[in-house]
Amino acid sequence: MPLKKIALTLLFSLPSLALADTFNYVFITGDKNVGHLTAETKGDQTTIDFDVKNNGRGPTIAESITLDAAGLPTAWTVKGTTTFGSKIAEHFVRKGTRGEWLDSTGKGHSTIHAPSIYLAQSSSPWSNGIYARALLKTADKQLPALPGGVLRLEKGETFIVQGKDGPLDVTRYDLIGINLDPETILLDANDNLFADVDASSILVRAGYEGEQTRLRELAAAWSSQRFVKIEHDVAHHYAGPIRIRNVRVFDPKTSALTQPVAVLVQGNVIAAVEPLDSPATPGETTVDGAGGTLIAGMYEMHAHIGQSDALLNLAAGITTVRDMGNDNAVLDKLIEQIDSGTIGGPHVIRSGFIEGKSPFSANNGILVDSEEKAVEAVRWYGARNYWQIKSYNSMNPAWVPAMAKETHLLGMRLAGHIPAFSTADDMILAGYDEITHINQFSLGWVIQPGEDTRTLFRLTALKRLPGLDLQSPKVQHTIDLMVERKIAIDPTLGIHEQLTQRRDGHVPLGAVDYIDHMPIGFRRDAMKALVDTSAPGDDQAYRQAFDKLVAVVRMLHERGVFIVFGTDTGGSFTYHRELELYQLAGMTPAEILKRATFDSAHYVSQDQRMGSIEKGKLADFFLIPGDPIKNLKAIKTISMVVKDGTFYYPSEVYPKFGIQPFAPPPKITPQ
Repeated sequence: MPLKKIALTLLFSLPSLALADTFNYVFITGDKNVGHLTAETKGDQTTIDFDVKNNGRGPTIAESITLDAAGLPTAWTVKGTTTFGSKIAEHFVRKGTRGEWLDSTGKGHSTIHAPSIYLAQSSSPWSNGIYARALLKTADKQLPALPGGVLRLEKGETFIVQGKDGPLDVTRYDLIGINLDPETILLDANDNLFADVDASSILVRAGYEGEQTRLRELAAAWSSQRFVKIEHDVAHHYAGPIRIRNVRVFDPKTSALTQPVAVLVQGNVIAAVEPLDSPATPGETTVDGAGGTLIAGMYEMHAHIGQSDALLNLAAGITTVRDMGNDNAVLDKLIEQIDSGTIGGPHVIRSGFIEGKSPFSANNGILVDSEEKAVEAVRWYGARNYWQIKSYNSMNPAWVPAMAKETHLLGMRLAGHIPAFSTADDMILAGYDEITHINQFSLGWVIQPGEDTRTLFRLTALKRLPGLDLQSPKVQHTIDLMVERKIAIDPTLGIHEQLTQRRDGHVPLGAVDYIDHMPIGFRRDAMKALVDTSAPGDDQAYRQAFDKLVAVVRMLHERGVFIVFGTDTGGSFTYHRELELYQLAGMTPAEILKRATFDSAHYVSQDQRMGSIEKGKLADFFLIPGDPIKNLKAIKTISMVVKDGTFYYPSEVYPKFGIQPFAPPPKITPQ
């Protein structure tokens, strides 16, 4: 028997490793305990119970895992439901040198020629502890992964945490290779999972909840360190003028492309748009546009932005986002970092998130339990220069008129979900300026007064839409109100496409242009249904529901209602899909580009400085090789993005996230 095979056989046949008997964890977001994880080990087998419910939804997962002496899974089953209710039935088994698995993408198998670790698709955070312990047993802290890729572990600092069981030494580790961002975990001195943490939420060992604020702040600092380094590596600052030659500019005034021109940038502004044959001046850096198209930076109008989203949106040509609800302190810090140039990201327009207290509350922004406190929250945001207020599902509808009055008095706008037990008509009359999500807008036509939309019902009720007559008086009355009162809508069509159209094992239509460039975890997650379509008739009902939602958006557009382009799914690649979908609603590529740039800038009163490529405006734009007027998909192949005069090349940015680039950078000739 060859030595390599003997070593492999011995590794896979060593006695099993027993861990501690039971570990209990709590899941916290927004300073609220919203879930738990319990892991019980007997011999080489661990069973996990994981359940989280935040904002009326969350995963419920049961796992059984068997490990060998190297900490590598030999068997793994995952059952339960995902955040939005789709079923999980995942299974992995390794026998000898053969691994077999079944997940949402279908069946797979591999002959294992070297120690490898299976990456569960739908597991609880306990899996990250398994991966880390296995990697710690290797010489270089990395392993080939199944179904693909390489998993790597990086060690950080060790420090002390305090809790009911006394002080513990914990060490930070980053797991790299599963998804776009590292998974940050803390292990105790015995290499058992202590916490899985990021800036917004944490799974932490029970009895140590008092450390959650400090640990989330540390996670934010660790993430910042990563993105500061990335910014140092990918942000380009050129001395003197930069001349971008041989480009056609998308002009929102004509909704067409100009003849080839040269665009000059000095500092953070556009210094000139000149004829192509204009001579260069001494000291210029030249960018060869190669006949491509220059488009003003786009506006992602439904973000919940974090550091990773910030840079990925920038690489996608999005130079401004409207944040629709966040941890206020975290968002303040992020904006400070972006505006100072410490990390890369778009301009941020802030929405003040206000939610009513209930068992189903979201945990961002400010939670209120009276009309007086709701109005106080409006004033708090107004004093801090927030652009608008966003109201959410658990808000008492009776408080909205007072909120609207105060919002408008302070020069802000009021947008939001339709609160439970009310309708779009009610909120329009109460003073909304904009309605968030096309499902929220439409639900009042198909649900009964007592039905509760604070839960997943606000999504599953979409199954009722196919039978709706859009010419019925109730539908037309709501649309008439929108037109008469000049109410805008933020449909987020893309998230509804994902919700209603994604099926296990199928590449979503919206991801076909980029999925092959993504890390293994991202690819598998994209091929997982969001909702349960197993009941008879549900598959067709959900598919037809999306067609009905598109038809509603088309009607609104035809009646002159202002459509706001936003995703609620992180932007970047999904924002490109969001724009594509409005072609189904009757908009042309030129109309869509104008809405994504100049019209959006005008909507938020920034069109004097942004939204088009003109002398004196901010240098916010991106370069593509194709013609987006002929084919809107051209915006997906970006070779250069400029924001505030800083130059970024996506071919340098994407590898930092494990993404294969889509286009090479343009040729740069130094001064």
